[in-house]
Formats: sequence, structure tokens, C-alpha cells
Amino acid sequence: MLKSNIENEISRIFNLDQDTSHAVVSSLIDSISSSISNNNRVEIRGFGSFFSKEYKAYKGRNPKTGESVEVSEKILPLFRPSKELLSKLNK
Repeated sequence: MLKSNIENEISRIFNLDQDTSHAVVSSLIDSISSSISNNNRVEIRGFGSFFSKEYKAYKGRNPKTGESVEVSEKILPLFRPSKELLSKLNK
């Protein structure tokens, strides 16, 4: 499902115009992104939680050449599904 599909569903369900549903979805995504960027966890009950995780620098290996390479430290966004979502998926 694309962002535009979500906007269309919100527009249809709540009888909103496309501009309003676009603003709602965009502000939701911006809020989640901002919270994760500030190292805060975002939890949506029954769906899952979004959070960031910091990985330290390490030595990796290029699988093609076998050459050792330095991988710099990084922060990645992660999603952990709720038990309810997992049970829906695995029925």
C-alpha cells in the first residue's frame, strides 16, 4: 500500500477532501519521523512500535573480494510489530 492509497482511504472513510487527508497523513509521518530522530519510541497499540537503534563502528568484509572494510557507526530506524499484528499475520 502506498502513501497515496492511505490518503485515499482516509479521505473515503472520513469524507474528507484529498488535500486534508494528504495533510493528515503527512503530519502523522512527520511526527513519527521527528520522534524517532529525537531518539524517542513511538508505540501504536495493536500495530507495533517504531524506534531507532545505534550501531557502533565495526570491521566488515567485502563479500566479493574478501577485503576488510571499516563500517562507520550509524543509527537505523526499526519497527517491531505488536503481538496482535503478528497473530493476524499468522492465522
